[in-house]
Amino acid sequence: MSKEGEDIDEHQTKEELTKQNGVSGPDHATKGLNPRLAFAIAAAAVGSAFQHGYNLGVVNAPQKLIEEWILGVIKNQTDASPPSDANQTKVTMIFSIAVSIYCVGGMLGGAITGLVAEKYGRKGGLLFNNIFIVIAAALLGFSKAMNSYYMIIVGRFLLGINSGLNAGLTPMYLSEIAPVQLRGAVGTVYQLVLTISILISQILGLNFILGTAELWPILLSLTIVPTIFQLITLPMCPESPKYLLITKGQEIESQRAVTWFRGTIEVHDEMDEMRREYESMKLVPKVTLREMLVNSALRIPLFISLVVMIAQQLSGINAVIFFSTSIFQLASLGDSAQLATLAMGAMNVLMTVISLVLVERVGRKVLLLVGFSGMFVITCLLAVALAYVKSNKWLPYVCILLVIAFVVMFAVGPGSIPWFLVSELFNQSALPLATSLAVGTNWTANFFVGLGFLPLQQLLGGHVFFIFAILQALFIVFIYKKVPETKNKTLEEISTMFKQISYT
Repeated sequence: MSKEGEDIDEHQTKEELTKQNGVSGPDHATKGLNPRLAFAIAAAAVGSAFQHGYNLGVVNAPQKLIEEWILGVIKNQTDASPPSDANQTKVTMIFSIAVSIYCVGGMLGGAITGLVAEKYGRKGGLLFNNIFIVIAAALLGFSKAMNSYYMIIVGRFLLGINSGLNAGLTPMYLSEIAPVQLRGAVGTVYQLVLTISILISQILGLNFILGTAELWPILLSLTIVPTIFQLITLPMCPESPKYLLITKGQEIESQRAVTWFRGTIEVHDEMDEMRREYESMKLVPKVTLREMLVNSALRIPLFISLVVMIAQQLSGINAVIFFSTSIFQLASLGDSAQLATLAMGAMNVLMTVISLVLVERVGRKVLLLVGFSGMFVITCLLAVALAYVKSNKWLPYVCILLVIAFVVMFAVGPGSIPWFLVSELFNQSALPLATSLAVGTNWTANFFVGLGFLPLQQLLGGHVFFIFAILQALFIVFIYKKVPETKNKTLEEISTMFKQISYT
């Protein structure tokens, strides 16, 4: 074919893409955020991160109401009247199982993230994942009417599977549809929606809204709402361009997806970068767990990802979220404890918004160091304050400020960065497996914190926070020495960096 014919075909291809995607030429190109990319981010994040945060915090406020209902169910099922202490012990055990099994489901969901991401894609996996929410919402909504606390336990387990998958699939999808200069900010959106949903769950759980003996099943089943939103919006968005090209080998579909997300047909540089990754992957076999552990160029970023995930959970943040009300009551706040918890949630949202802006300006490593260093100082002060809280009238208010400050420091970096950092450290061939391992580790650590904090709190009182302070100090040292800065770096540059490290 002549040069002139090639130019005509190229011109026709551009016009075809322009017509199909409804985008403009280079004069109107949008280099950063545009309406279509924002729509896709909202469709993916609101329908997934909302589930994670909402179901993490929703059982906190109505705990006593649910325990009273469980006690009534037990009494109706028992012919004889056992001692009240035995009944109360059984109620506590059932409620603890219902809370902790959410994390067990999260471990399973995290472990299968790689399989789902490879089989169904990132977008396809998110849509498939909503099956668990539909079943769980029905079980939770009808549990009281059916007088079955087993329905709550099974429902919470299914919610956990959904959240575990969401925690891996959503950051993966967001990082792959975002331009490199917005990758960190877009990755932070997951944590932002998560914090908003925790706050919403706490507000709806107030005793004058849905936190009543009649309405708590509705409170639990409202998790269906973001699922409906995602099922309507996400099908309008393309699949991840990287998945289409590198995993499925569909170059034309991949280019159409990039064109849709960028709002311009001028996507040659981005396509060339993905093609280079695609060609390099053809030269190496599929990454297995053994390869991940043996190859130092993969083992080093995997170790970093796992430690940062563990650091997020063992920082003490979920101890604060799970038992925030009881911590404030320990600080002798009485009826004001629930309002203090809401203030903590609102500050968490605000600071996550601020970190969304800072992450592309300051960098990932700096925000992690600032966050963990601030948490270390605050945790030490909180442990001391709680030790003397009953003998000083003004210390309860200091405890409020310290806990809110703790949440502020967590939201600065440790809250959001671990979720998308793994997507920045691995190429397409290793990413699904690495994500499964990292997210599964996060949920496992989450489970043990939820399981162990209350007994430790009862044993040590306020001194339990010294344990978290020691862990935070260790994580600060690790981040300073081992975690690289990935701001504005392409995956090719990051992979090259780890290859150089592995040879030194």
